[in-house]
Amino acid sequence: MNYNINFVKFRKASFTIAISITIIGIICLSIFKLNYGVDFKSGTTLDISYGDALEKSKAEEMIRTSISEENKFVVTMGGDDERVTARFDNVLTQNEVTAVIDNFKKDFGDTVTYEENMVDVTLAKELALKAIVSVIIASLCIALYVVIRFEWRFAVASIISVLLDAFIVVTVFSIFRFEVNLPFVAAILTVIGYSINDRIVIFDRIRENLQTAKIKSLDSLIKLVNDSISQVLTRTVNTVLMVLFTAVAIMIFGSGSIRVFSFAISLGLVIGVFSSIFIACPIWLLLKNNSLNSKKVTSPVAKP
Repeated sequence: MNYNINFVKFRKASFTIAISITIIGIICLSIFKLNYGVDFKSGTTLDISYGDALEKSKAEEMIRTSISEENKFVVTMGGDDERVTARFDNVLTQNEVTAVIDNFKKDFGDTVTYEENMVDVTLAKELALKAIVSVIIASLCIALYVVIRFEWRFAVASIISVLLDAFIVVTVFSIFRFEVNLPFVAAILTVIGYSINDRIVIFDRIRENLQTAKIKSLDSLIKLVNDSISQVLTRTVNTVLMVLFTAVAIMIFGSGSIRVFSFAISLGLVIGVFSSIFIACPIWLLLKNNSLNSKKVTSPVAKP
C-alpha cells in the first residue's frame, strides 16, 4: 500500500531531534548516572513472603530493627502487600539475614519464606563489564550481517539508528531513576533485535526497488525511499503492535521485577519504529546520494 507520504521530507527535523536527544542524554547520564541494581553493584536483596497483608511502613520498621543503622535499604511491596523486597546497599552477614527473617517469623510464624540474592564488588564489576561487551558484540554482529546481506551504507545507517534507540532507553532510565539490572540488559538486547528487524524489512524493500528503478537525481532517490517505506509500513506497524500489546500487558499485570523489563521493551519498540523511518532511511539516502554525486564528478567527459 502506498500512503503517498513524504517521510524523507522530515529528515532535517528528525536529525535535529536525534542530535538534541543525544546531547541531553549525555548531560543527564553525566549528572544523574544510572541507578544500578544489585546485579551491578555489591549488596543484598531479600524477597520475603509472609502470606498476609502488611503496610510498607511496618515492613520497613521490622527490617530496620533487625539490622544496624549503617545498612541503608529500599523496600518495595508486591503480591497484594503479602511480599516485601528489601534492597540493601551493603552485603549482609548471615546473622543479619537470620535476624531479619526471625523478626518476620515473630508475627507471621512458619508461613514466612524468603529468597536471598547477594552480589559482591568483584562479581558486580564483572557483570557490568559483560553487559557492556554483550551490547558491543551484538552491534558488531548486526553490522557484519547487514554488510554481507546488503552494503556498507545500510550497515552504517542501521548501527547509528539502533544505538540511538538503545541510548534513548538508557537515558530515560537514568532520568527517572529506574533500576538497571540484568533484565534491563536483556531488554536492551531485545530492543536492538527488534529495531534491526524493522530496518532489515525496509532496507530489503529498498534494495528490491533499486534493481528496477532508474536513479538519476536526488528526487528520484527520495521517491524510491518513500515508496519503499510505504510498501512495508503496514507490516512494520502491525508486527510492532503485536509485540507491544504483549509487553504492555506484562508491564501492567506482571511482578515488579518484570515490569522494568517490559517498560524498556515497550519504549524501545516505539522509538525503533520512528528511528527506522526517520533516522535510518534518511541516513542511507544521504550516503547513497553522496556516492551518486561522486560518480558524476569522477565520470569522464565525452570528447566532441
